[in-house]
Amino acid sequence: MSADTNKPTADYGAKDIQVLEGLDPVRKRPGMYIGSTGLAGLHHLIWEVVDNAVDEAMAGFCTRIGVTLLPDGGCRVDDNGRGIPVDPYPSGPHKGKSAAEVVLTVLHAGGKFGGEGYKVSGGLHGVGVSVVNALSERLLLEVDRAGRRYQQEYAKGGKPQGKITDVGPSPSRGRVNGTSVSFWPDPTVFVAEGTEFVSRTVLERLQTMAFLNRGLEIVFRDEREGRELQEVTYQYKGGVVDFVKHLNASKEALFSKVAHYEDEDNDGGQTLDIAIQWNTGYYEGIHGYANGISTIEGGMHVDGFKTALTTVVNKYARAKNLLKEKDENFLGEDIREGITAIIAVKLRDPQFEGQTKAKLGNVPMRSFVQKATNERLAEWLEENPVEANRMVKKAQAAAQARVAAKNARNATPAIHARRRCFPSAARSSTSSAPDSTRC
Repeated sequence: MSADTNKPTADYGAKDIQVLEGLDPVRKRPGMYIGSTGLAGLHHLIWEVVDNAVDEAMAGFCTRIGVTLLPDGGCRVDDNGRGIPVDPYPSGPHKGKSAAEVVLTVLHAGGKFGGEGYKVSGGLHGVGVSVVNALSERLLLEVDRAGRRYQQEYAKGGKPQGKITDVGPSPSRGRVNGTSVSFWPDPTVFVAEGTEFVSRTVLERLQTMAFLNRGLEIVFRDEREGRELQEVTYQYKGGVVDFVKHLNASKEALFSKVAHYEDEDNDGGQTLDIAIQWNTGYYEGIHGYANGISTIEGGMHVDGFKTALTTVVNKYARAKNLLKEKDENFLGEDIREGITAIIAVKLRDPQFEGQTKAKLGNVPMRSFVQKATNERLAEWLEENPVEANRMVKKAQAAAQARVAAKNARNATPAIHARRRCFPSAARSSTSSAPDSTRC
């Protein structure tokens, strides 16, 4: 009988320790970097490259981003930002390589670790574009700097196919500066669900990014064979206000106005941009974003907003005698019934939980959002009494429904107890037989 070659042996020593170099960790455990190797992970490759372009927009250097699904199954993301630096890296083991090659081939290499390149960014981990490179069978980098175009190609999991080269002037009537990343996902990595991008998934994400970055133009093109050429442009002058209106478009708004306020903490390196509107429904729709990243599990910015919202509305209702002295305060859930809110914050050195960035952990952001909401939302309610009163009345209706439901639940055990004591409602009242079931 043959021995099991997969069975661990007692002889375990230094020879059994593996060191993964370069981009090998990504190839070995892709799920650690993009969440999965299914469709969600496949599209995460696009998000990583788009996030880098959006960082350029947040820094004030990019006004247009293009995302194109190519005829042969690849994807190209281009922007008119500053362009990835192409000059030689100055020190360390990567000295002499172009900065662009270092960014694309070394994990945790980038301009977002405290230098002067970015004050705020979503791609803080410095693994985004290098992960895309590692998980692609081919990647083409094109950089325009000061009117010159530089090009470098990678293949087979991020291996450079030569040095970055100056290929001539930037195309006429094109950008003077900017970056284009074209990549073709590796089918040996994305085995589960293939490498075909879903245009609707891409469009939804790009529209969100356009809402969160007021005035930024994002252009999507689908050039894949067998499909009708599709081109969609997103650009919103109203930013998060337009976002809230969009989310409430299929609902009946409680009022037409959108509460909106912005604030900035220069010392703390924090800004916020918040828009709120209620609808007649019952769903609570609070959407948090940090540096353009959707924090689907919330975090400190959302916690601060919820706390302040409850305080502000209760204070307003008391001051206007809409809540009487005998009435209990509204609970947060009463006030948030039917709310649609965008809580978009930007900050230096964001602390996300995990590479997929589902939750924001920066504690100072909670007090910043809470203080700003306490002040600015209170002002908005005072300036818009008709809308404020409608919102308070909706909260009152929610509170009454909550109390009624609680009373009904509390009454149910008593009803069951009475039924156990009197199992037969039809028992004759004239019966002289002893009844052992009576309580």
